[in-house]
Amino acid sequence: MTSQTPFVNSLRAAGAPFVLGSPTNQMLHVRAQVLEAWDAIRIDANPSASVKSLKQLALRELYPDAQHEDDYVVKLHGFEILDEDAPISSTPARNGSTFLITDRHRRPVE
Repeated sequence: MTSQTPFVNSLRAAGAPFVLGSPTNQMLHVRAQVLEAWDAIRIDANPSASVKSLKQLALRELYPDAQHEDDYVVKLHGFEILDEDAPISSTPARNGSTFLITDRHRRPVE
């Protein structure tokens, strides 16, 4: 059973999707956006992949200047995901969801 890629995944996300985890026929088609980079990537994620691995991929691809990944939080539907070691399938994410990665501490605009 393969799922259709949602239209929202193509918004502001150029290029082919990144594959997170080993491919399966139940892949989730999501987006990851790093707020400080003002950009997003498409990710085809194995539902058993951890939220932390999704954050690491997004930071590596969109914000390579990030010093410490622990300084960044992952949010879904406006709420912080507290257990980043949990699999993506344990979150309310579904096809078309956008994970927002942002600095834990807000900084003034310079």
